[in-house]
Amino acid sequence: MFGNLKNPKDLNIKMISVTEAKEILSKYIIKGQPVYMPLEESLGMFLAEDIPSGYDIPFFDNSAMDGYAIAWKDADNKRKLRPETKIRAGELEGFVLDENEAIRIFTGAPVPKGADTIIPQEWVKIDGNTFSFEIDKFEKGSNLRSQGAQNKVGDIIALKGSEITPGMIGLLSSVGMHEVRVVSKPKVGIILTGDELEEIGKPLSFGKVYNSNGPVLKAYLKQLGIDEVELATALDEPAKLQETIDRFLEKYDAVLISGGISVGDYDFVKGSLEKARVKELFYKIRQKPGKPLFVGQRENQWIFALPGNPASTLTCFNQYVKPCLMAWMGKTNVWEPTGIYPLVNDFIKKPGITLFLKAKLENGSVHILPGQESFNLISYGTANCIAEIAEETENLQAGAPVNVYVW
Repeated sequence: MFGNLKNPKDLNIKMISVTEAKEILSKYIIKGQPVYMPLEESLGMFLAEDIPSGYDIPFFDNSAMDGYAIAWKDADNKRKLRPETKIRAGELEGFVLDENEAIRIFTGAPVPKGADTIIPQEWVKIDGNTFSFEIDKFEKGSNLRSQGAQNKVGDIIALKGSEITPGMIGLLSSVGMHEVRVVSKPKVGIILTGDELEEIGKPLSFGKVYNSNGPVLKAYLKQLGIDEVELATALDEPAKLQETIDRFLEKYDAVLISGGISVGDYDFVKGSLEKARVKELFYKIRQKPGKPLFVGQRENQWIFALPGNPASTLTCFNQYVKPCLMAWMGKTNVWEPTGIYPLVNDFIKKPGITLFLKAKLENGSVHILPGQESFNLISYGTANCIAEIAEETENLQAGAPVNVYVW
C-alpha cells in the first residue's frame, strides 16, 4: 500500500506525508515474543503460529438429533425396533446394527456400526416393535455427523496472526488444546506533560485544564487488551521531565508522551528524547490534527510523543500508535482502514494536507461531525470512527468514498 521508502534521516528536516509516515513505521515494526499461555486466559491475544488439529472432529460418527439410527434402503420405511437399547452421548459400548433394525439414539451419541441415517423421533411411528417413518422427507445420511466433518487431523484450523476470540477458544477447545502459543503484549508507560494539567476530582483553577488525555489513552490501551500500563505526570521542567522519561525507558516496551513536542519555549520533550538516545524516525506530518508528532525507537522500544491537544492526541494514537502496538501483538494488516464508505454530504478542503475527521458511520454512510477543532472533544462523545480525507483531495461530492477507521 506504500510507495518507495525514503531514508528517515532525510525526512527529519521537513514534514512528511501520512503515507510516508506509515511506510516508515511499517519498515521499523517491532514484534513481541512468542509465549505459551493457558487457552482460557488467552482472550484478545494473537496466535504466534498456525494451529493444526490433532484429531478428526467429530472424532466419530454421531447423531445430530434425538431419534433412531437405521441403515438407509430406498423405498423401505419399516424396521424392527431393538427393544430396551438406547445409545446416549458418551456411550462407550460399540453397538452393531442388525439388518432391517432401528436403534434408539440421542444427540451426540456414537452411531452404531452399520447405521448411516438418523430419523428424528418426531417423524417416527412405533407399533409394538415395529418402527416406521415418512421416507419421502429424508435421504441417506440425514442427521448424521460424519467423523472429520468439521476438520481432519492435521488440518490448519487457525492461522498465525488471528485474534483469539470466544469463538476461537471454543474451536481450539474442541480439538483438545489447553494452552496456546501467542505473541506477548507490550508494557506501556504514559507521560503527561504540562504545568496546566489538573487532576480530575479537584476544582478547576483559572489557567488549568483537566487531564483528559490520560484516561482516554488508558481506555484505548485497555480496549486493545493491554493492561500493564503506568501513567505519570511531568511538569514543564527539563530535569524532572528527563528523569521521568529515563525511568520509563528502563521499564516499558512503549512510551507515550502527551504534550511538549512542539516548538514553544516550554516544549522540552524532543530535547529530552535526544538526550535519552532515542533514534528519531520522523517528526511532523502533513496532517490535521496532529502535525507535531514525533516517533522514535531505542533498542526494541517504541517512543511516541503526541501533541497535547486532545483531538490531536486521539487521532495520532489511532493512526500510528494503535497499529504499531497491534503489530507488536501479532496482528497483520494493521494499516488497512476498517472500510471505505460514502460521504453523506459534500466536503471541501485545500490540497496539501491530510485531514482526519471525527465522524459517525451509520447505515453504511459517513457523517462528518461538527466541532473538528483540535481542542474540541464534544464530537468525540458521539463519533465512532475517523474519516480520512486524502492530502491531494480538494472537493468531494456526497457519495464519494473515503477511508474510515472505526475504533
